[in-house]
Amino acid sequence: MGLFIIILIGFCSHSLQYFYTGVTRGINFPEFTDVGLVDGEQFVYYDSNTRQMIPKVDWIKNNEGPEYWDIVTQFAQGHEANFKANVGIAMQRFNQSGGIHTFQWMYGCEWDDETGATDGYEQYGYDGADFISLDLKSTSYVAPVPQAVITKQKKDGVAAEFMKNYLTQICIYWMEKYVQYGKSSLERKVPPQVSLLQTDPSSPVVCHATGFYPGKVMMSWQKDGRDLHEDVDVGETLSNHDGTFQKRAELNVTPDERKKNHFTCVVEHKSGDPIHMILTEEKIRTNSAGTGSSSITVLGLVVAALVLIPVVVGVVMVVKRRSGERRSKQHQ
Repeated sequence: MGLFIIILIGFCSHSLQYFYTGVTRGINFPEFTDVGLVDGEQFVYYDSNTRQMIPKVDWIKNNEGPEYWDIVTQFAQGHEANFKANVGIAMQRFNQSGGIHTFQWMYGCEWDDETGATDGYEQYGYDGADFISLDLKSTSYVAPVPQAVITKQKKDGVAAEFMKNYLTQICIYWMEKYVQYGKSSLERKVPPQVSLLQTDPSSPVVCHATGFYPGKVMMSWQKDGRDLHEDVDVGETLSNHDGTFQKRAELNVTPDERKKNHFTCVVEHKSGDPIHMILTEEKIRTNSAGTGSSSITVLGLVVAALVLIPVVVGVVMVVKRRSGERRSKQHQ
């Protein structure tokens, strides 16, 4: 079905994001979910089963009263009705009469409190692929597939201008307000815990950083003190169940190469000085009994970590973000 759980972490100081997902009937998951994130931390959640917007962190619960929750619940209920219709319309355009399908809308804004720079995005996806997105510079929509051209024609003009105004002004206003609410939580700095993992002696070595906050982190591998770009695969930043984050960087080299050269995983995070994890056989945690400092089920550990995201709260479909394109839509 192409559903994945993912959190988009930008290289900005603060962000406000919303993810809406509509799913056709037939699976054990709400037909509609709405998830709100501030700096990658989930703060509100709504789904078609509860039909009530609920707080997920104390800082929003303690700072907004009943009127706020009534309003955002009404907004979510309105979007729920629209999404059920949108899924059906998309199925018609793609000539689909059945099956499990998903329609997603995600939008948000970003603010760098050091430079004052702001940005925003709005993007729609269908069945895990790009459907339509807003280009803030031209204030017009981009339709990468023929089925989205009709939507582009309807949204260009008034709707595009409204969305641009929301992303560049209203969204920024609410983001700054929410950041102030959760200042002590959102501005905390928790250093990463770094481990070297390997399934077996011939598989890639995974440098795994977890438990860090905020979510901006840089990971790289060095060979003999120089940055290594080949044979390295750096993954996405993902969310843990406790509001912290994790990331991994794979090094694909043979055991002989590891013996002949000096490899180091470097993890840079604002919580402190860079962490240099030197690759030695003793430091690798592996499935192979008697190899490394401990024997663990690495694959199980990594897979378990990947599903710790509280966005069971709202499955976020991977809508591939084209290179250089920015993201966004309305919410309080």
